[in-house]
Amino acid sequence: MPWQRLTLLGLCLLIALVWLGIWQSNKAYAQVTINFNQFNQQLVQKFGARRLPVGQAWQQLVTELNGLSDVQKLQRVNAFFHQNVRYRTDQQLYGMEDYWATPLETLGHGLGDCEDYAIAKYITLRKAGLTDQQLRLIYVRANVRGRVEAHMVLGYYATPNAEPLILDSLIPRILPASQRTDLTPVFSFNAQGLWAGNQRSASSPTARLSRWRSVLDRLAAEGIYFE
Repeated sequence: MPWQRLTLLGLCLLIALVWLGIWQSNKAYAQVTINFNQFNQQLVQKFGARRLPVGQAWQQLVTELNGLSDVQKLQRVNAFFHQNVRYRTDQQLYGMEDYWATPLETLGHGLGDCEDYAIAKYITLRKAGLTDQQLRLIYVRANVRGRVEAHMVLGYYATPNAEPLILDSLIPRILPASQRTDLTPVFSFNAQGLWAGNQRSASSPTARLSRWRSVLDRLAAEGIYFE
């Protein structure tokens, strides 16, 4: 299974990379910081005081990740979002076919789909000290009960050429990619750039990356910064 970093695919993806260039050039090695006072204020303002405990629990989780090994961080973060977020489709939650939520929106609703889980885990692990060399959001084709569906997971690479560990909203266990025979990678990305698999997505990668750009642009208003 071609999970390792691969060459860029075609002019379409190159255009997307150029369009995202400001993030790639300036944010590639940036640290993620979170102003939890700002985050929790926004959480209460948008979703009510009843959602404040989950924001505080997220803050406590981030604090407790200090000093843990990478694998321990993965396990704690994965468990947190499986415990605090229930699955909902974008159509059910936002009334649209495809919407990528920020961590504030995901924790505020306590609901989300595969992209929302993956993005929230990515931001949390970046805050915990993992780098963009280690983390990528991976767009895959998933075989779900005999149906092939578009899906997103988070991959952790111990080294650049390592087999990734897969964090997935479909299952609570973190498994090596070789054990996820139900997933076929198409392309992957993070705040550094974009990598393409050996097949072209039926949906536009550029359109999907515009949603990622939208997430990145909205983070600062919620207290999450690449610095």
